[in-house]
Amino acid sequence: QVQLIESGGGLVQAGDSLRLSCAASGRTSGMEAMGWFRQAPGKEREFVAAILWRGGNTYYADSVKGRFTISRDVPKKTNYLQMNSLNPEDTAIYYCAADVYYSGKYYLVGEYGYWGQGTQVTVSS
Repeated sequence: QVQLIESGGGLVQAGDSLRLSCAASGRTSGMEAMGWFRQAPGKEREFVAAILWRGGNTYYADSVKGRFTISRDVPKKTNYLQMNSLNPEDTAIYYCAADVYYSGKYYLVGEYGYWGQGTQVTVSS
């Protein structure tokens, strides 16, 4: 089992920045990838960004490319999502996810076996 705790959400204005953190604990030795997804009211959960835990390769949704950066601190078992130039369309609950059987489909909800409880990000115009 892997436990994930997100932090760093909040209410900001358009153009502002936020940094989300996701700390992993438990059986993390088999962790192969970590990702961020978001879900806005009435919408499906969608992929935001992912990072391969060993190699550090990163992947982004087109909607956040150039604005968001995912990174990791392996000794701390934590990943970070730096979000810049936020706009109201980024408003959602952001979920951290971990994958121990990586198949390459980093953009799919079903790829990940472990999820955090979510953190709310609200961007006002």
